[in-house]
Amino acid sequence: MNRADHSTGPATRYRNGFLYGLGAYGLWGVLPIYFKMLGDVPAFDIVAQRVLWSLPFLATLVTISGGWRKLRECAGSARMIGLLTVTALLVGINWLLYVYAVTSGHILAASFGYYLNPLANVLLGRFVLNEHLSRLQWTAVAIAAAGIAVLAAGALGQLWISLVLCVSFATYGLMRKMLPIDAVGGLAVETALLFPLGFAWLAWRWASGAAIFGHGSTDVTLLLLAGIVSTTPLILFNAAAKRLAYSTLGMLQFLAPTLQFLLAVLVYGERFTMAHAIAFAAIWISLALYVTVLVRKPRLPTPPE
Repeated sequence: MNRADHSTGPATRYRNGFLYGLGAYGLWGVLPIYFKMLGDVPAFDIVAQRVLWSLPFLATLVTISGGWRKLRECAGSARMIGLLTVTALLVGINWLLYVYAVTSGHILAASFGYYLNPLANVLLGRFVLNEHLSRLQWTAVAIAAAGIAVLAAGALGQLWISLVLCVSFATYGLMRKMLPIDAVGGLAVETALLFPLGFAWLAWRWASGAAIFGHGSTDVTLLLLAGIVSTTPLILFNAAAKRLAYSTLGMLQFLAPTLQFLLAVLVYGERFTMAHAIAFAAIWISLALYVTVLVRKPRLPTPPE
């Protein structure tokens, strides 16, 4: 995948990154439906199951792509393993809190956290990666920040969920963008690092007499598919992060929380306040401004070495 991108030039690389980003955020946007169907299974059990069943899926993908040699090289670098341990913990925390938010009826809080994420990504792209922002892009950031501030004022009870989701995933994405490892290989290492924790948790739960596979054939099937369902968008995200400017990736992310937001209000009946309405309008105005800049003057990212 990476080789094809380099051989066809930056325009194709940029387009592929954009499509990967759309795929990742679109899938993340509808994931609440999947986890709501597992509402009677504890969040820790769901996350442990998704770690266990992601590993064989990722091992298969690494085999198909011929990536075992690069993984062995990665395993020989203490620095790389240390950094991937940090990213593994960040994504594990993010997974756990997201599943908890969905299954406990706080999808709006989760969507708010992921609305915060694009703003965090844009700022990280500017101040950490030195990506340039035009005056119109700064205006978009300011409008989004104003909408988020209004929403924060009306959602203080679940604000901790939103903030932890934002910080954990924004930091994860930034670190993965800077690490010299491909999407599938990096995620395979992260999952392998989390595997002992997930296995130990489920073993302890099983020894305690807990129903670690849920309460019926539907729960069993959904848990067995957890690896594929939850890993696919993360692979797409990491592939997009390697190809797009981080600020552009951040603005694409508005798709996922918008879908989550609509599901929360229209499907699951969570309360929609005036603060939500103001923030929703402000965020989409900022997105429209940012996309206008990209259409007028696209900035093709430089492929990493």
